[in-house]
Amino acid sequence: MRDAPASPTATDEGTPLEVLLAFLRLGLTSFGGPVAHLGFFREDLVRRRQWLSEERYASLVALCQFLPGPASSQVGMAIGLMRAGPAGMAAAWIGFTLPSALLMLAFAYGVMHADAAGMAGGWLNGLKVAAAAIVADAVLGMAKNLCPDRPRRSLALVAAAVAALLPGAFGQIGVIAGGALAGLAFIRLGGVPVAEPAARHLPGRVASLAAFALFVLLLAGLPALVQVTGNAGLSLFDTLYRAGALVFGGGHVVLPLIEAELVRPGGLTREVFLAGYGAVQAVPGPLFSFATYVGAMMPMAPNGAAGGLLALVAAFLPSALLVYAALRFWTRLAANQRARDALAGVNAAVVGLLGAAFWDPVVTSSLTSGRAFALALLAYLALALWRVPAWAVVAGAALGGAVLLQS
Repeated sequence: MRDAPASPTATDEGTPLEVLLAFLRLGLTSFGGPVAHLGFFREDLVRRRQWLSEERYASLVALCQFLPGPASSQVGMAIGLMRAGPAGMAAAWIGFTLPSALLMLAFAYGVMHADAAGMAGGWLNGLKVAAAAIVADAVLGMAKNLCPDRPRRSLALVAAAVAALLPGAFGQIGVIAGGALAGLAFIRLGGVPVAEPAARHLPGRVASLAAFALFVLLLAGLPALVQVTGNAGLSLFDTLYRAGALVFGGGHVVLPLIEAELVRPGGLTREVFLAGYGAVQAVPGPLFSFATYVGAMMPMAPNGAAGGLLALVAAFLPSALLVYAALRFWTRLAANQRARDALAGVNAAVVGLLGAAFWDPVVTSSLTSGRAFALALLAYLALALWRVPAWAVVAGAALGGAVLLQS
């Protein structure tokens, strides 16, 4: 039996409180990564609440695949904006992100306490192993979906080689830009345009352009401000803002961008970084809530809760600005064949970027013994073949690390 169509006016009317409560429920229950999140959204917001139609929802998902940032969070922001205006957009983000952000903040304080008590070694090693298995699964899954032909597979391999030879933020930006140019030159996709949804709360043209201008201004201006001021808080905000602004392909891809900037002498250690990246797989909600952990664990102020909040806002702000800017003009973007070709190249380059990050720092820092390799292999089999939930794999790897991988 087919689902009942959504009411034509359902998407137009709502309250921020209604949006907050709906997305808080989703933030507490949406395990499994961005693809699973989109499934939860469809079940709750399209089928059960009938806030929007299947076609309208599919159109929003298509739009968010064109934008950098966490796609599931962007779809949530777009639905909140269309449902209850800018306040609804903020409510959707808060509701969906708050549970995982609080859990990652609590985990950060737990790691600090464990380090102080000398108890962190084994289970942190297990979390690093879990991160290796999860990133391997992500790389292979993304390669299958985003590199289905020879040109895109070749592009991914070249991107991995370039990322390995030119580590750091500028090398990664170059890989992404090169992927876009290669897509324009070598990739030709088919497909048909999708229809623009009508909604009462779409921003006006001036507001949309102002949001995009602010996005560009922050992306270009924050690094210069950091150079001039040397302020640690501004530097943290700049790093997470650029990560959120340049990540195509979902939360897993944030790993190399953040690692290149924050894992260094006097900054985060790779062990602490990878432990948090493993732990975030076990919580519901967006993977970008990893930013909360990163900000809290910084060795210099702002850190703790203040650093976590600063990093969290910085990581999601680019997505909010881009969704607000693009939603009104998205039909033109989605229908532009050349933009689709460029995005296909970016996606293939992202696979290569993540593949390079899988080797260094993930493999080089976590698979340092035969026991660690065996535990990682079991974790990967559990994820990829046995379909064990990610949170259970992370918990099992942490327990296995406590038993087998004591430092």
